[in-house]
Amino acid sequence: MTGSQKPHSEQDLSRRKVVAVAAGGVAVAGLGGTAFAASGADGRGRPARTGADTGTDGEVCYRLTSETVEGPYYIDADKIRRDVTEDREGIPLLLALKVIDSETCRPIRDAAVDIWHCDAAGVYSGYEGQGNGGGGGPAPTGEPPTGEPPTGAPTGAPPGGGHQEPTDDSRYLRGTWRTDRHGQVTFRTVFPGWYRGRCVHIHVKVHVDGEWTEAGYEGGHTCHTGQFFFDEESVLASAVVEPYASNAAERTTLTEDTIYDQSGTQGGLLKLRYDKRDIARGVHGSITVGVDPDATEDGQGSPPQPSASASASDSA
Repeated sequence: MTGSQKPHSEQDLSRRKVVAVAAGGVAVAGLGGTAFAASGADGRGRPARTGADTGTDGEVCYRLTSETVEGPYYIDADKIRRDVTEDREGIPLLLALKVIDSETCRPIRDAAVDIWHCDAAGVYSGYEGQGNGGGGGPAPTGEPPTGEPPTGAPTGAPPGGGHQEPTDDSRYLRGTWRTDRHGQVTFRTVFPGWYRGRCVHIHVKVHVDGEWTEAGYEGGHTCHTGQFFFDEESVLASAVVEPYASNAAERTTLTEDTIYDQSGTQGGLLKLRYDKRDIARGVHGSITVGVDPDATEDGQGSPPQPSASASASDSA
């Protein structure tokens, strides 16, 4: 990020500038017929009521995809790209997102969508010196783990809005791309791993009211900060495939997680498609993100508290 070196929380509220890279995007042919959780691609708006509305086409429009904390490892990475994999090994993941106005269900075009997540070993780019941890205390230092988790790795949930400064220049598994006229954007990445204290997840931000230029995306504000989650069946299937099988960190399940609110798709649970006999061939994940484009949701608040009445069946 260039500019006046404002505090991190102010950068998203004032001016974002990302530099476009020359690398080409991923091909999204074959996504035709993908079932999304909400309609509106034809531009017709429908008022959303409390909970969810079911349209005549059988699709569902969620009023709002849950807001969550940003977490400590967000970087405005200056990477305009759809393929964020770089050199990371893992199960290929094609992540298809659709961004809509949560009140009208209309697609939001030209939004800037950021994603970021850890690799199969539970390590975040930019924070390799902290190894596999991501918990609530001082992080371990040294090289990223290749097998056993580092001694003294922290436990518990990650801090809420407490951003930590990067420790290195790596930026794999991070990227930003533009929604099309249907509100859709697709990223190519790998299935995330896990680290102590959190279930498997992907972070997301949606920025609106900015301007796309030859230099990238400038201005605007962050209207949504959330996380996407993976069902236990898929995570258990991935855990027997290398390099995930070498990740010896204690794993938090979906129902144990302190961030996921157990509300299923509305809480960020992805719809996943893959060969149940061989998940290593690749996974297709999709979800519709309902946002309030007039809101400012920068993820700097406290983590949400899961409902005591939430059950595992709610996340199906």
